[in-house]
Order: sequence, then C-alpha cells, then structure tokens
Amino acid sequence: MKKLTNWYFKVLELVIVLCLAAMCLMVFGNVILRHFFNSGVNIAEELSRFLFIWLTFLGAIVAMREGGHLGVDILVSRLSGRPLFFAVLLGQLLVLACCGVLLWGLLMQHELNVANVGLVTGISMSIVYSAAYLCAVSIGLLTALNIARLVSGRMSASELVPSNYID
Repeated sequence: MKKLTNWYFKVLELVIVLCLAAMCLMVFGNVILRHFFNSGVNIAEELSRFLFIWLTFLGAIVAMREGGHLGVDILVSRLSGRPLFFAVLLGQLLVLACCGVLLWGLLMQHELNVANVGLVTGISMSIVYSAAYLCAVSIGLLTALNIARLVSGRMSASELVPSNYID
C-alpha cells in the first residue's frame, strides 16, 4: 500500500511539473508574440488558466501529505497530553468536514459545469474542475488515515502539528 501511495504522489508531482512547464511556455510564448509580432495565441491564455487550476488543486494534495499547509498553532503548540490529542483530533475532523463540504458542493455544481465550456478551447468545465474532485477525495482520504492512526495510537498528536514548541 505504501508503494502505491508513493507512486500516486510521484505521479501528482510529475503532473504539477508538467502543468507549470506548459504554463510557462505558453505565457512566455504569448509575451514574445505580443511584444514582437503584435499578436498572440488565444487558446494559450485559456489553457494556462485551466492548468493553473489543476496546479493549485494538485499542489494542495501534495502539501497536505507533506504537512505544508498554513496552520495557526498558537494554542495547540502550548498543549500536551490529552488536550493536545483532542485538539489535533478536532482539527483533523474539521479538515475532513471541509473535504465533505467541498465534495458535496462539487456534486451540486456538476451539471452546471458539464454544460459550461471554455470560450476558446471548448473544453467542458467539468474536466477543468475535476481536479477539485481529486483534491477533495485525496485530502479526505489522507485526513481519514491520519484520524485512524491517531485514534489507534500508531501516530502521536505532535506528529500532526509541525511546530517548534512541541517536544
């Protein structure tokens, strides 16, 4: 299972790199075209926006795994023992609830996104926003796994709070 998870995140990182590289090439190419030839490629602007959406959602998944999201630990960093455990558990449950709300909202908007298309590319917005489905499910699974490991004692609460204050 660990090999599969590592493979999944390597694929995500590769897709992020490809999205960033494609965005840079398209935007730079359009800048050159506009500056020197007074023209541009309209499809490149729309595609770079769509790739930025994918880059953001996929980056959120990778950041979740690495503990790279911003957090306010002013209270949690001063806790220890059972209060720390319950504070971390509450935080993880809130993240899981947010993933559920995001997924529910995406499902409510699904038919609207299927009907809408990009003006230049004609790509269905459901394809563009499918990265959000992947994000909600992936972060939800990571959080559920954190909760299970926390409750079963296979992970300490301090492992989920990246801070300089916790021993």
